[in-house]
Amino acid sequence: MEKQIKLFLDFLKNEKKLSNNTLQSYERDIEQYQQYVIDNKINYLKATEESILNYMEHLRSQNKKESTISRGLASIRSFYQFLIRTKKIKKDPTMTIESPKITKRIPNILTAKEVELLLEQPKDVDLKGTRDKAMLEFAYATGMRVTEMISLNIDDVKLDEGYVVCKSRSKSRNVPLGSMSLKALKEYIEEARPYLIREEDEEALFVNVNGTRLTRQGFWKIVKYYKEQAHITKDITPHVLRHSFATHLLQNGADLKAIQTMLGHSDISSTQIYMQFQDPGIKSQYKKAHPRA
Repeated sequence: MEKQIKLFLDFLKNEKKLSNNTLQSYERDIEQYQQYVIDNKINYLKATEESILNYMEHLRSQNKKESTISRGLASIRSFYQFLIRTKKIKKDPTMTIESPKITKRIPNILTAKEVELLLEQPKDVDLKGTRDKAMLEFAYATGMRVTEMISLNIDDVKLDEGYVVCKSRSKSRNVPLGSMSLKALKEYIEEARPYLIREEDEEALFVNVNGTRLTRQGFWKIVKYYKEQAHITKDITPHVLRHSFATHLLQNGADLKAIQTMLGHSDISSTQIYMQFQDPGIKSQYKKAHPRA
């Protein structure tokens, strides 16, 4: 099974061109399934629908979330479809199994006041403070995913035009930068980054104190640190800034389609989740003014 898992992961990487984060998720899911198969003396090539359902119940018994179980099933399904493709098996045991129903969670968001308080925390008194201010302003101004942010290169920023080019696999989008973010970013690029980078040819936009590309964990720790400095009791992650970005745009009258484009959502249904936070005053005005409301 180990050999087939390696071939499967190579296929996802080289043929499907999946990102490293996605590959790691697949690897974790399949290795967890492999351990279950070994522990229960199951021949994975002869696994049945019942085998997979029992595995899902095993995950539930470990208090795994339905979203985790659903993702695990999707990974196993892809693995068995690969085995069919490579003629190792004839029938996919996951074919008739439905994914667990997942209730869409309400995103955690910050109020405009809380955002302001958070962004006030980094003090522009040293290189790290200048970088942190630029990063937090940038995260809230663009609504980018953490992976997208830390993957940015210096050449992706167009300061004169006031936007940044966000590349995600084969797609790219231009995301505008607000005046506050532009100011902080310009200061970081001109006055802090040249002294933080280790090598002159370093491409990363945001670097750590060692002068190399910042990691997801590094950015998460920075957000957590300033959240504590601001004495905000809500749980704040980099993704909360993304949710807040989208919600505040919508509350201030931005078009849902424009927000979808800025967030890089391929399906507008992913963006519609923010509609529940829309200012009730807007709904009231709509009902009063629209002839068919």
